[in-house]
This record gives sequence, structure tokens and C-alpha cells, in this order.
Amino acid sequence: MKSNLSVRKACFMAISAAFFVSSCSDETTVFENSEDNLVNETDQSKLDNSVSFERAGVLDIYEDPSTTAKRFNLTGKTEEAGDYPLSLVAQIAPPSFVNGENLAATHVALDGDYGFVSYNTVGQDYVGAIDVIDISDPTDPRVTSRVYYTNADLNSIAYDDGYIYVAGGVDSEQSVTATANSLIAKIAVSGGRMNTSDITYGFQEGFNATDVRVLDNNVIVTSGQDGFVVVYNKNDLSAVGEAAFSDLRSVAYSGSELAVLDAHQGVAFLDQNLNTLRIISINSDFGVDAKRTLDFFSENIIVSEGTKGAGVYNATSGSFVEYLPIITNPENAEPGEIVTNGVAVNEKVLLMANGAGGLSLSENKDDGTVGVGVIELTGSINYVASQDDYIFAASGESGFQIIKLNRPDDSLVTRCEDLISYSGTSYLNVNDGDDLAYNGYKRFYNINVGGNLLLCGSWSVSDGVNINSNGLFEMNGTMVVGRNYSRRNVAINSGATLRVEGNLTIYGDLILNEGATIEFIGDDSVVNIFGSVTKGSNATVEGVFRDVRGAF
Repeated sequence: MKSNLSVRKACFMAISAAFFVSSCSDETTVFENSEDNLVNETDQSKLDNSVSFERAGVLDIYEDPSTTAKRFNLTGKTEEAGDYPLSLVAQIAPPSFVNGENLAATHVALDGDYGFVSYNTVGQDYVGAIDVIDISDPTDPRVTSRVYYTNADLNSIAYDDGYIYVAGGVDSEQSVTATANSLIAKIAVSGGRMNTSDITYGFQEGFNATDVRVLDNNVIVTSGQDGFVVVYNKNDLSAVGEAAFSDLRSVAYSGSELAVLDAHQGVAFLDQNLNTLRIISINSDFGVDAKRTLDFFSENIIVSEGTKGAGVYNATSGSFVEYLPIITNPENAEPGEIVTNGVAVNEKVLLMANGAGGLSLSENKDDGTVGVGVIELTGSINYVASQDDYIFAASGESGFQIIKLNRPDDSLVTRCEDLISYSGTSYLNVNDGDDLAYNGYKRFYNINVGGNLLLCGSWSVSDGVNINSNGLFEMNGTMVVGRNYSRRNVAINSGATLRVEGNLTIYGDLILNEGATIEFIGDDSVVNIFGSVTKGSNATVEGVFRDVRGAF
């Protein structure tokens, strides 16, 4: 736990704002950048080497993770094919430098082609970092900029209109400029690179700044024990309003009102002047200096409640709706490490970052929220964000992980709507003479094709694909095969054909035996092969496609 450090106080004049109104209160001093405690990473090779594809590939979802045997002895032959054929795109290793070897990812902000990741250090030391990651090509993410802080933890990050906003903690007794322990920094970023000569800082009371959110022309920052929720003018970080709380962890916005999570009382809803309108009292143990988040979802608000999982409450009435429990209990995890730190919602998917308990996925249905399982990831999951077809997980010392949902494209769903949905086992075997066609969104263990098979939608296959002599396998949509650390092949035998319209990723080899054919339909197909392409005599490759790794 960070120690409580002394702070200096003064009174500032009230500043009017379009949305928030302030009163005279403790001063939040603004400073321009001092580069003494900043280190820019200039070694591009180090940034490039931060990206790892070692564990990329098909991700399992442990639907019943109560036993180790269930988790590690999956043959798939008798189990039903599971929903959500997810794949791990890549991992970004945490920054490391002299006196900064134990950094852990804490938060993720997303904007268009870039992801922004904050890092801190567990324990007494104040050391942090920021990464900017180019995710414009999801098959090849790149770290484009990195800054180390030698005197500050960074706990939360947001992006808006050319600037990164980071909230964290600093040792004010060791800092020349800091007037309090909680900081907010505004850093210019352009073209994926941070400009450390254009940084503005503000400081506020509280052990550590815990969360930051940008709303129109304001920046909202919460700070922990004996701290405040403070509203800053986005342009110059001058404070325009504040309210004191016991121990704030997070802030959320519904479109009309703010909600803050206070570990001592629960969720407080605030008006434009930061007056408390109502409170949802919650008596959960939120831990000491632990990350906990909340977010609005439809008419509800979802609260990370540590060992209890995620609590769902009606945002208007405050009535309790349900608890979403942590559904895994891994061996060798220390007590207190299996806790819900954060939640994220993407359409009907609800994700829970459960620390050592992993990243769980639930589905919102008409009759309530149904748990699907725990996604097969390494590391302690501190925070999760999701947009479009991707999940981004801040996983402590395992860094930043990029996961693809592989949801079917709407046009494919429409085109294939007359096909029946697949509902068989995860071992799909098509015998000679069979002519089968399905749409769907499933995880397979193995596919073996002797006759004709059409799969329309999104699919993952953990143990390989084999097309027997004269067989035909047509896929429209997305398919991911194998894992980079456990490679599996796609084999097309004599006279057989694989016809692809969409995106095919193979963590292994593509084997075209004598007389085999792979055919790409249309002009937009993509093939991403992490192994090699082997072509026998008279094997043919037809059509237009993008070869991501030059395997052909």
C-alpha cells in the first residue's frame, strides 16, 4: 500500500464552467512539464520486441472450470462445440527499465487505430509508464511510443482530441513540483507518438488518483483515501469544481449524471454541481488501494465488488438486481487475489476482470445474465475494455492482451440465414457422400471433411483441419486454427479443395498435397499463416487475397 504523504493546501477562486460549478476549495496547482522524471524510449527495436505472438491463436473458454482435469484434458470429441470462437492476437510485454522492472498494466483507453495503456508498480515504489499501441492492423499490432515515469504510478488513462490524460500517484515529499499525492497529466499525442515537451500537470488531495474520464470540455478525476472527485477544465487543467469523499475508486457517466464509487459507502450519484443526489449503499469489502470500477449499462449500473464479483443495481431506484459471481478458483492463487477489478460491456457481452480469477465472459439475454465461462489467458486481469470486434485486457505483469471476438459479419449472417445453426459436438466429421452446411459462431476441437462442408460465420479450431481426397470445404467468414505455441495444420489432400471467402488464420502450416486446391473468392479475402505453405505437384492456389505474412 502507498503510504499517506503530506500535502500542502491553499484556496482557489471559483471558475465557471458550462456543466460544472465550483466553490472555493483546496488548490489544485497546475505545472508545465518537467522532464527530470520522464524517460522516452527511443530504441525502436525494444518497442518492436515488446509485441509477442508466442501464445497467439485459438482461445478456449472454460465453461466448467471447477476442476483442473476439465481445464487441461479437453479432447473435444464428446463435448458440444462452444460459442464464442475467440482468438488471442498478441500480447504486449510490460515496459521495463533500470529501477522499473516490476511494472504492471492497469488501464486501457481506445480510440480508433490506437490503444493507450497505463502501468504502475505494486508496493511502495512510485514507478509507471505509458504505451501507445497502433492497432490499425489487428494482425500486426505495434508499440509506437513509450514513456517511463521514474516517480509516479499511473492507474488510469483516457484519450480525447489529441491528448492522453493519465491519473496516478506521486511521492509529494520527494517531488519538487507536486503539491499533493494525486496527479493528473495531460500529454499531447499525434500519429501514435507522445510529445513529452507538451505536458501539463495538476495535483489534488488523496493517497492516489484512481480514475479519469473526459466529458465534453471537462476532465473528471477521482482520488482515493481522504480524496476528492475534481472537475478540471480540459484546456488548461484548472480546477472548476470538487467534492470530498472517503475513498473513491472510479467514476462513470450516464449521459446526464455522474456516478462515483466510494469504497466506504457505495455508489453516489452527483448532479452538475457535484452535489450528491442519492446513494446506493454497498457494504462489500473493496480492499485497500485496490482497483475497482463501475459503469452504466442500460437502466443498470454494474459495480466491481472484489470477492463478490460484480454487483448489478438499478441506477434509478438503487434496488439490487443480481450478483455476477467469479466462476473460477485457480490453484496456487493467494487469498484476496481472486477479485473483480473491472467490468466492460460490448453489445450483449459482459466481461469481468477478476484478477487471478481471469477474464470471464457472460451474455446478456432477455431473461437475465448468463455466465459463459473464463477465457484462457495468462496473468492477473486488472482491467478490461472492449470495442467493435476486440477485447483489450490489462493483465498485470503479463502486460496488454489483444483478443478478437471473431463475431460473424452482418452481411454473412444475412447471406447464410437460411442455413441451420450448428449444434453438434466440437469434433466435426463429414463422411464421404455427406453434404452439410451450417451457419454459426462456434469453437471446434477438430474438423475432418470427406464429403462437402459449408461453414458460414465465425469458427475456431484448436486441433487442426483435414480435408480428405476429393473433399470440399467452403468457408465464408472467419476461421482461426491452432495456437502459436501449439501449432496445428490445415491439410488439403489429393483432389480436395478449400474455398475461402473471408479471413483465414492458421497457427501452423498450410499443406497442399498433390493435386490439392485452395481458392479465394472475391477481392477482400485475407490469409494469415504463422507457419509455412507446402505445395505438392499440381497443387493450385487461385483467386485474389492478402497474404499477411508472405507465406505464399
